[in-house]
Amino acid sequence: MKRTRLPLLAVLPVTVIALVVAVPFVAGDHPLRWESGSLVPSLVLGDEDTGPSKAPSGGDGGTAPSASPSPTAETAKVDKEWKKGMPQWGIQLYWEDHPDHALEYIDKQARVQADYLVGLHANSVSVSFPFYTGGRSSTKISRGDKTPTPERIARVLRIFHEAGLRTTVRPIMDEKSLDAKAGGWRGNITPADRDAWFASYEKFLAPYLKAADEANAATFVIATELNSMEGDAHWDALVDDAEKRFSGEVAYDSNWDAYVNGPVHMPVNHLGIDAYFPVKVPDDASVDTLVAGWDDWLDKKTTGPLPKITVAEAGIGAMDGGYRAPGDFYTKRAVNPEVQATWYTAVCKVVRERHMRGVYWWSIYFDDDPRTAPDDKVASRLDFAGRPLTEKAIKSCFTSGYAGPGTDPAN
Repeated sequence: MKRTRLPLLAVLPVTVIALVVAVPFVAGDHPLRWESGSLVPSLVLGDEDTGPSKAPSGGDGGTAPSASPSPTAETAKVDKEWKKGMPQWGIQLYWEDHPDHALEYIDKQARVQADYLVGLHANSVSVSFPFYTGGRSSTKISRGDKTPTPERIARVLRIFHEAGLRTTVRPIMDEKSLDAKAGGWRGNITPADRDAWFASYEKFLAPYLKAADEANAATFVIATELNSMEGDAHWDALVDDAEKRFSGEVAYDSNWDAYVNGPVHMPVNHLGIDAYFPVKVPDDASVDTLVAGWDDWLDKKTTGPLPKITVAEAGIGAMDGGYRAPGDFYTKRAVNPEVQATWYTAVCKVVRERHMRGVYWWSIYFDDDPRTAPDDKVASRLDFAGRPLTEKAIKSCFTSGYAGPGTDPAN
């Protein structure tokens, strides 16, 4: 498949860039759940189980058998499967695996999530999962205990495929080792040896590309929010290798600041945006006011339709003051469901009016039960599952009648 570099031009004020470096979550960060300085485990809920069972004796707890999970009547199916040219109405599903989670538990949890997505009228899902590095100058990329194996990724993808969902595979660099308090995040890593970094990353990606291809994933996101690595000549060889292993679309998801600030040179088939554009308006702002705020940001790049762009991530905290920092994961101000629901409605309107490819909402955690309301004492305000107003906004968006970007002129 012929690739073209993406000539994306705009100017973002220096003051905004400084804010992004100092406060990573504003830039669309994906930190782990954090409360009072310690990780908070997700509550595992199912129809009958109180938690995951251990791996069967003799198994490694992390490798699925070669056979696909058998089709099951337990999994709902989308009313209308995604076809080329249709909008991608999707959810980002973030999965931190645990080696002692049995395959039966993984299958069941994947079906719980698939049923919930179908109930929202989604036609797409992106499976995001962590990989690891050392400090900002590290040249080593590795799997960790919470990185799902390629076999387990493929197993979950097949269950989503059974439900008729379009699937994307999306590895994301975990940031625990990057010293966030000192401004470190995945967007400003500085590998001491780029040859070694790219060699390590290519080795890590290879089995996931193979698994994604075998499970008929539609898109593989080769990297996410790596601002400081964009435009490096090493990407050409890495993407060439990816296209040999994966027959679908190879994409890159740019952080919102990099997208509006200048050209994003990545030799991929498609560009997504992790879109956390701050809009400085009061909590009772209207949908049209928020749409205008988004348009102000997008117009820094270009006015009019953006048929080649997908909003790979969009979300906001259901809390007072959320519009000023949509990606604020850590803060827990007073819960305000209207802020989140109104934002979702506005973003969907932007996607339609700009003739974009679609939107993926951030996010649902794989081990959570999306059918229950979030515990706001510990949960991120960004959590939307179980918030009726936001779920209503998502369903309205996903059934809006928007036919997709069609043949609109290229951005």
